[in-house]
Amino acid sequence: MSIIDPARLLAVWETGARRHPIDRALLLFALARPEAPPDALADEPLGMRNAAIMRLRQQCFGDALPAWLDCPECGERMEFELDPAMLPPAPTTRPAPFDVAGLRFRVPSSRDLLGTLHTSDPEQAAIALLRACLDPDGGAEGEATELAALIDPVGDAMDAIDPWADLSLTMPCPACGTGVTASLDVAAYFWDELDRHAGRLLDDIHRLASAYGWSEAAILDLSHTRRAAYLARINP
Repeated sequence: MSIIDPARLLAVWETGARRHPIDRALLLFALARPEAPPDALADEPLGMRNAAIMRLRQQCFGDALPAWLDCPECGERMEFELDPAMLPPAPTTRPAPFDVAGLRFRVPSSRDLLGTLHTSDPEQAAIALLRACLDPDGGAEGEATELAALIDPVGDAMDAIDPWADLSLTMPCPACGTGVTASLDVAAYFWDELDRHAGRLLDDIHRLASAYGWSEAAILDLSHTRRAAYLARINP
């Protein structure tokens, strides 16, 4: 994995280790879009965030995504590799606002999700998200419409307009044929991979520092090839 500088990787890993998953996703988004102001990334649509993280993940670890699902009917564990070609086309532009029941909405951003963390009630969180995405000037019927009644239709419209915001996949169980559907959290998946990679990198640093007395910075400055060559000489 050479696309991310090792020192930068460890800095991001250390920063995100105790952060909320939404904050971690924004850290990964910033890695994928280093030219963008970090504060502005929080207002980008979720689909564009997830697509950018997926592209970075592919550059780091390749196209195939090893995954598994447990069938809720028979308990069979299905292990497979998800091909990104199975996913919807990645968004390249910000989705346009859309209308539901005479009201105009936009697709949600990371900042909108952060605004729902104050409540543990799923319905109230959904209403808060709709309220955040509602254009106050987008419809004359806004005052008379209960947002709670629009959770499903607005959610369906958001899924159709920005499918990368909440990716899901359905796989047939080879044992019983049941279609098993599960969400694919791109940011969480990539973070788990980075977490494991950071752990291996720290192990390498520990071994080389113990053997040669080098500093972390000096070890991280080594190329992957040279680092591996020195590690092979510690325990030949």
